[in-house]
Order: sequence, then C-alpha cells, then structure tokens
Amino acid sequence: MVRKIGVLTSGGDAPGMNAAIRSVTRIALNNGIEVVGVHNGYKGLLDENFEPLTRASVSDIMDRGGTVLGSARLPEFREDEVQNQCIKNLKRAGIEALVVIGGDGSYRGGLSLTRKGINCIGLPGTIDNDIPGTDFTIGFDTALQTCVENVDKLRDTSSSHHRCSIVEVMGNHCGDLALYTAISCGAEMVITPETGYDELEVIEKLRYLGEAVHKNHAIVLISEKICDVDALAKKVTSMTDFSGRATVLGHIQRGGSPTPMDRMRASRMGEKAVDLLMEGIGGHCVGIIDNEIASVPIQEALERPRKSRKALYRLFDRLV
Repeated sequence: MVRKIGVLTSGGDAPGMNAAIRSVTRIALNNGIEVVGVHNGYKGLLDENFEPLTRASVSDIMDRGGTVLGSARLPEFREDEVQNQCIKNLKRAGIEALVVIGGDGSYRGGLSLTRKGINCIGLPGTIDNDIPGTDFTIGFDTALQTCVENVDKLRDTSSSHHRCSIVEVMGNHCGDLALYTAISCGAEMVITPETGYDELEVIEKLRYLGEAVHKNHAIVLISEKICDVDALAKKVTSMTDFSGRATVLGHIQRGGSPTPMDRMRASRMGEKAVDLLMEGIGGHCVGIIDNEIASVPIQEALERPRKSRKALYRLFDRLV
C-alpha cells in the first residue's frame, strides 16, 4: 500500500491544473495517504522543492487559473544521471509514487521514473488538446471559451468596418482550438495543420466572399506556426475588398478561471490517478474517452494516432 505520493505540474500551465492538484490531494488524504507538492515541475524534484499538502493547502484553489505548484522546463531531465538524482531525492523524502500533470513530454518523464521504480501516473494538462489517449485535455475547454469570447468581439468590430479578421490561436501543431472556435463562432475559414495552407486559395475565397457574396466582414481562424498572419492580413487588404487585420490571441488563452467542465474533468482524472497508484499501477496516463474516465499505458498512448476530427471539418465545410 502506497503511503506517500507527490504531485507536480510540468510544461505550459493550463486552467484546471489546480482542480487536479486539489482532487489528488483530497482523494489521497481521505485514503490515509500523505501528499507532497513538488514545486516547479521536474526541476523541483532535482532541487528537492517539496511541500507537504493538507486539506487546507488546497482549499479555494479550484477556481484559480495557472498552477499553485508552478512549472518550469528541465531539458536535462532526459539524462540518466539527473533522473537518478531525482529518484534519490524522492526516496529521501519518502515519496513512493508521483502524479504528473502536463503534456507528452511530462508523460515521458513519468514513464522514465516508473521504469526506475517510482510509479507515476500522467494527467493531460494542456490547452492545446494535443495529447493522445484522451478526447479532451484539462484546460482545453477554458481556452476554447476564451477564444470564442474574443472572436465574438472581433466579429462585432469587423462587421462595422468591412474587415477580415485573421485570428491566430494556439495549438502546437494541433488544430483543435482553431477548429472548435471556427465552428462555435461561425467563421468563414479555418486553417490548421490538418487542412494545410494555400495562400492563393485563401485570397481567392475571400475575394469571392467580398465581390460575389457581398459579405461585409469575414473571420479566418488559423493555428499558430502556420504562417505570418500580419503578412497575410496585408495581402488580404491589397488583393481583396476586405481590410485585413491580424490578431494573435497569444498567452491570454492560458489564463482565466477554469470552466466547470475543466474543473469536473480535472477532479475525475485526479481521483482515477490516486486509485491507480493505490492499486500499485504506474506508467499509465488517465484520459476521458467517450465521456468515460479510462487509463492506458503511457507508451501505448504516445504511439496512438490522435482521434480524427474529419467529421468536425466536414461539419464546418457544410456550415460555411
């Protein structure tokens, strides 16, 4: 029976991480298991930046964005020597197992520790929704709400000035934020890694919307890292009837109080993580699949293709 577990958040922060920390802490304590918070991700393991967590420690954090434990990058964690030192630090603190909340890089770190004797369970915490093994990640729903709220406001001003608003959202090579926002906001175009990018096709479609359909505004959603949106906006202005304007939502998408959906997902996933560790299981990640909580081995999850969004892209095309 595990007697003391640690919990850490790693990689980019995501709304709902605090709800997961709270869930892990409360579920463990209610089963007689001590909980230690590790500050600043895997760097905290190396620095022995540990804090005992109590029921009071995690009170009133569920509605807060970000992560109360902090996060930091530690590229050198890939090295055996660094991992071995972290394991020594964990054992010295009496920490027998670990819950890791983060992305696929965090998962790989947890898998390495599991293979060296410290059972780890991964929880998917990222706004990008780009982690295999789950339909939705902790933080995606809140980021989507932020995107929708901002695009709705841009539509108001775009329609007043005959503009085409080109809105870049995050995603890290995953188009879900752009796609879900585009459908939710009634955008005219969506450009993601899944759709590909043809600049001439974009210009031609916008020219058609302005000249033939006589639309007085247009919204284009585009995933980050695909093109220079400012340069595209200038071309829209010079080559179509629209006045192009680029908006990069940036890190505003990471912030804000998590939605009830993200709080629920995080709470359910945290419960599952503790249950798995109590069963002596490590090297697994928790996800939500078809609205059910499930776990799969991390290695298997990382090798799986992400769930296809073809049906949603088809829906978008039929709605335009």
